[in-house]
Amino acid sequence: MSVPPRAVQLNEANAFLKEHPEVLYVDLLIADMNGVVRGKRIERTSLHKVYEKGINLPASLFALDINGSTVESTGLGLDIGDADRICYPIPDTLCNEPWQKRPTAQLLMTMHEIEGEPFFADPREVLRQVVSKFTDLGLTICAAFELEFYLIDQENVNGRPQPPRSPISGKRPQSTQVYLIDDLDEYADCLQDILEGAKEQGIPADAIVKESAPAQFEVNLHHVADPLKACDYAVLLKRLIKNIAYDHEMDTTFMAKPYPGQAGNGLHVHISVLDKDGNNIFTSEDPEQNAALRHAVGGVLETLPASMAFLCPNVNSYRRFGAQFYVPNAPSWGLDNRTVALRVPTGSPDAVRIEHRVAGADANPYLMMAAVLAGVHHGLTNKVEPGEPIEGNSYEQLEQSLPNNLRDALRELDDSEILNKYIDPKYIDIFVACKESELEEFEHSISDLEYNWYLHTV
Repeated sequence: MSVPPRAVQLNEANAFLKEHPEVLYVDLLIADMNGVVRGKRIERTSLHKVYEKGINLPASLFALDINGSTVESTGLGLDIGDADRICYPIPDTLCNEPWQKRPTAQLLMTMHEIEGEPFFADPREVLRQVVSKFTDLGLTICAAFELEFYLIDQENVNGRPQPPRSPISGKRPQSTQVYLIDDLDEYADCLQDILEGAKEQGIPADAIVKESAPAQFEVNLHHVADPLKACDYAVLLKRLIKNIAYDHEMDTTFMAKPYPGQAGNGLHVHISVLDKDGNNIFTSEDPEQNAALRHAVGGVLETLPASMAFLCPNVNSYRRFGAQFYVPNAPSWGLDNRTVALRVPTGSPDAVRIEHRVAGADANPYLMMAAVLAGVHHGLTNKVEPGEPIEGNSYEQLEQSLPNNLRDALRELDDSEILNKYIDPKYIDIFVACKESELEEFEHSISDLEYNWYLHTV
């Protein structure tokens, strides 16, 4: 990927600044390994310089753990003198931040080597490399995310979250009430501001639904024929939701499992594949007889165990799994079946697609998408058969077989010959090093439960 021509970039900057003379600052954003947005804030007068020359940020930005500390075992920190790379704007991502009191815009960036080549450890570049394999075949990926989150109170109780009081009734929600319209009404101002803010930022969010836990909601994004752009939207949507909720004196969490006994937050992705004429190659009156669909499903299922570390990248991610919460724990597929890992919606022949239902909302969208598309490509090019689709409750028919903890997931990823063909092994090493560092720190901590169980008992 070459850096877009500077003239095109400058035209974008000129047009935006002319249309928005009120803007004082611009936030330059880039998503790290954990999907956490980092960057710099500049004055509007410096925007042209950013488009002309980019900005410098250290390569160690992609070696940060969840706490923002550099993991030196990645080799991207002191070993290279904590050296800078250069970040360039991603076209068509310059927009306003509607929550700011001082008019501020934002611009997504992507990292490059000083010589201009894309930087291998940028998760967006990891995905681009996988997408290029479809481009070589004359195929285009069409994708859309469904993102779940909780609204939570800004005040925790003993360090734990609690649902926020309704601005309407003043009560904290307690019941499940999936799809309940009344719960949407309780938080209508905040939720509507999220949709309006998404529209202002060009994020194609068209619906919010009440999910299956107190103050849990899901935002649906439109399909776009560009998986990189779909991930850009997901990253920006999370930032928008957090800031709009804060304006309404609430917090949010995309933590995979914030409450014991309640549903976790998922990140589902819908995938279809278009041929050179824009036709969906999964289109079929009888999806089971569509060879391309079967092979794509077969490839994703075969690579699912090795993909788990990207789909569920944190210790907490694995607490989300359980039959009662519709989170699949075995490689499985089915038609219009929400108990399986890969659901194939069959509402109409031309809308046949794969819905991937495993990842948590704590996943980095770029890395999640890279893992899923690696499986799709592997299945299409090797004609991998998926076996028979599951009918009925998959939890009663299949034993848990996917990794159920981060350590096992990292081992599966590290040992995967298939994923190492799609994702630079150097990047897998960096990812594993970061997550093993987090895991080591977690395992050396002592929880409140351990004190309650053992301090005066043994």
